[in-house]
Amino acid sequence: MYLKENIKLLRKRRKRSQEDVAKSLNITRSAYNSYENGVAEPGITVLLKLADFYQVNLDKLVKIDLSTLAESQLSQLEKGFDMDLSGTRLRVLATTVSPEDNENVELVSVKARAGYTTGYADPDFIKVLPAFNLPFLSPNKKYRSFPILGDSMPPVAEGAFVTGEYVQNWNLIRNGNPYIIVTADDGIVFKVVYNRIDEDGTILLCSTNPLYKPYTVKVNDVLEVWKFVNYINPKFEEPQNTESDDVGPALRVIQREIGMIKEKVMAIEEKI
Repeated sequence: MYLKENIKLLRKRRKRSQEDVAKSLNITRSAYNSYENGVAEPGITVLLKLADFYQVNLDKLVKIDLSTLAESQLSQLEKGFDMDLSGTRLRVLATTVSPEDNENVELVSVKARAGYTTGYADPDFIKVLPAFNLPFLSPNKKYRSFPILGDSMPPVAEGAFVTGEYVQNWNLIRNGNPYIIVTADDGIVFKVVYNRIDEDGTILLCSTNPLYKPYTVKVNDVLEVWKFVNYINPKFEEPQNTESDDVGPALRVIQREIGMIKEKVMAIEEKI
């Protein structure tokens, strides 16, 4: 157990006295001093107050030697971004396999989309999702398909299904790449992502449609991350009429005129 070492470390990093912390916790200085020195152990009420004050998960505060963490990890903890970014301990993915014991690609239907943020970790919820396999996907990775709503990510249109590869280690999110991000508040969103975890514990979500403004989400609010692999669009999208689209017909007219000129020149040269 590392409680006494951890609370002493965190207090000193904040440059707070024992008296200051004791007042914030509504306990006596002598009581707090006894916790730092290991003379006494706090009850559950005080333990929760300590975890809340230092913004560190109670399990980490008691069981992990925080002095062994890198400076960047400690900074994230002190900013309130207390989570396992590498996904090595706490993140568990509910999944299904085929009769041949191969990983399925589950498809989250539009109807199931609404309940995904509460059922994503529930094996009973995941096992009733439609499942399929795609031969060109790696058998050593986990994939899932999600429905797309709205027009924020052209050329991926509403009604399409985007397939993503499960990302266990969020530190590996690459700037400027598309990802499916699942959060408790926003649900399933498909965006171009920029990794700001080291800077301020957030990720920046951007749309390819310039009408939608970028926004940030705290990694503490993220439930799952899936890296874009491909998408299936049931609709045939007609080219939009934009100013750039008018260039094509104009070029074709010019090409025809150049061809006619060449023919006339060749005819003249033959007569000469």
